[in-house]
Amino acid sequence: MKKIFSNLTFWVLTAIISGALLGHFKPDVAVEMQPLGTGFIEIVKLFIAPIIFLTISLGISGMGDLKKVGKVGAKALIYFEVVTTFALLIGLAVSYILVPGEGVATTATAGADVSKFTEAAENGFSMLDFLKSNFTIQVLLFSILFGIFLSKFSGKQRVVDFLTPISKWVFKVLHWVMIFAPIGAFGGMAYTIGKYGIDTLLPLGKLMVTVYVTMGLFIFIVLNLIMKSYKISLWRFLVYIREELLIVLGTSSSEAALPSLMEKLEKMGCSRSVVGLVVPAGYSFNLDGTTIYLSMATLFLAQVYGVELEFSQILTIIGVLMVTSKGAAGVTGSGCVVLASTLTALQVIPIEGLALLLGVDRFMSEARAITNFIGNGVATIWIANNENDFDRNAMELAFDNVQSSEDIFEDNINYKP
Repeated sequence: MKKIFSNLTFWVLTAIISGALLGHFKPDVAVEMQPLGTGFIEIVKLFIAPIIFLTISLGISGMGDLKKVGKVGAKALIYFEVVTTFALLIGLAVSYILVPGEGVATTATAGADVSKFTEAAENGFSMLDFLKSNFTIQVLLFSILFGIFLSKFSGKQRVVDFLTPISKWVFKVLHWVMIFAPIGAFGGMAYTIGKYGIDTLLPLGKLMVTVYVTMGLFIFIVLNLIMKSYKISLWRFLVYIREELLIVLGTSSSEAALPSLMEKLEKMGCSRSVVGLVVPAGYSFNLDGTTIYLSMATLFLAQVYGVELEFSQILTIIGVLMVTSKGAAGVTGSGCVVLASTLTALQVIPIEGLALLLGVDRFMSEARAITNFIGNGVATIWIANNENDFDRNAMELAFDNVQSSEDIFEDNINYKP
């Protein structure tokens, strides 16, 4: 019984259920809980930049061969493009088979204001704007450059000796912050249910079920096969990161667990340099869940309005989303902007249809965030194995000792850098 009450998984799950119940029965009170969720996310986001900087800088400086840095980066980008394109095709295929938009009324779109999304979409996709608005990518690029400089610097060891204890203390403080994860999960879930209500799911229930089923198939078939290529159990990995998955579920944000994922991947055998390069880059370029949702949402709206898409228009959807979906991270409402861009490019689906999705978008963000999160973990593990930068003994030890997280509160308080 003592272990149950010191188990972070137990408390986060309890918080999610409590938040959902409060949102359903006391929506006015639940909406006021929003600062608990957003506040926790904002605090965790403070750790993302220093962890990326320290992990990459120390990883590259200790790598020795700078050619390997470029090789890992190139391999990661190719992997991201292949897997997200596959996710895009799966989303389109399932939408064609299940036809989630059939029979959905369009009355909800009357008088809806989607101008903030259409105005942003009119500007098109700009790589410069993407880099300006994506702080994670900025930190990633700076950290790579600093790591390369540090590897060539004659006084490298002094800098490494200075940064190493800082890195350990950053993770120590993060461990303390994660003790409050149940509060963040409670606030996030209470606000979502209280603000939008479960009743809003009913009209678009088929789309919801279709999206969740598709992402489940992608995780347990596609990502599972990727893991099996190196004889690693996807299920054991999911159990290993279960606390992080629940935090993402409760807060609807992969950012809330990103630093913790990086630490766990390193503990399970992925080299520091690979983790530092792949995870932050994947947060912007490896959005499997977002890509699936955007492809399915586009076909859903076509089905709602009875638009028969030609093959050339399907290719347009694929082409547009292959580019614009890469910019759908880190900016609030960016998913709707990307969808608006796609509809604008097609010019056959009424863009007002976005209003149909706004009510349930928040509920589907959990599926997107969790799929993106798992996808980036799998990408890191695959690339680490492919680069022979993976310690299988460390993985087995981490998986075998996963039950030790039951004492996570005590461990976090007594954590020694």
